[in-house]
Amino acid sequence: MHVEDIKHILQRKLTSKRYTHSLGVQQTAIMLAEIYHVSTEKASIAGLTHDCAKDLHDEELLKYARQFDILLDGVCKHQQQLLHGVIGAEIARSEFQIKDDSIINAIRYHTTGKENMNLLEKIIYIADYIEPNRDFPGVENLRKLALADIDKAILQAFDHTINYVIAKGELLHPLTISARNFLLVQLKVSRSE
Repeated sequence: MHVEDIKHILQRKLTSKRYTHSLGVQQTAIMLAEIYHVSTEKASIAGLTHDCAKDLHDEELLKYARQFDILLDGVCKHQQQLLHGVIGAEIARSEFQIKDDSIINAIRYHTTGKENMNLLEKIIYIADYIEPNRDFPGVENLRKLALADIDKAILQAFDHTINYVIAKGELLHPLTISARNFLLVQLKVSRSE
């Protein structure tokens, strides 16, 4: 399916605010892909479709989880909105005919992150965080950091997310904790070499 066809479908599926956000992530992902020498086509598609399941209600997410045989982990049982990445990956595969596993995984892990993320996964994770419509204290510094050192930017984003989730009294997803710990060790190892 062509990008323009995907855009038409997303315009119907998403709120206008979410669609604008998706376009912002797409453009940011393309820019980062150019800097980090990753396929801009893959970054474009993953950025555009990353939130294709975000506007689904909890009941709809659970229906899709059953349809796609997705087992709910302990956190997602209580916070169904965290399923939107996993469900989105399956919707991208089935409805948009995206077969590339690197794009599918970038969509799947764009909210939680995971250990040992590849560059496309990192690009979509941070592009979602810093796209031009985002506005929170420190976002400008994070944007600059992402252009210079994507790993340090992602570590900062993990820290920000973890603090935010704790402040809201919500559950932390174990994938985010393990992703942060893995990246922190990698950065410490590379500093000591």
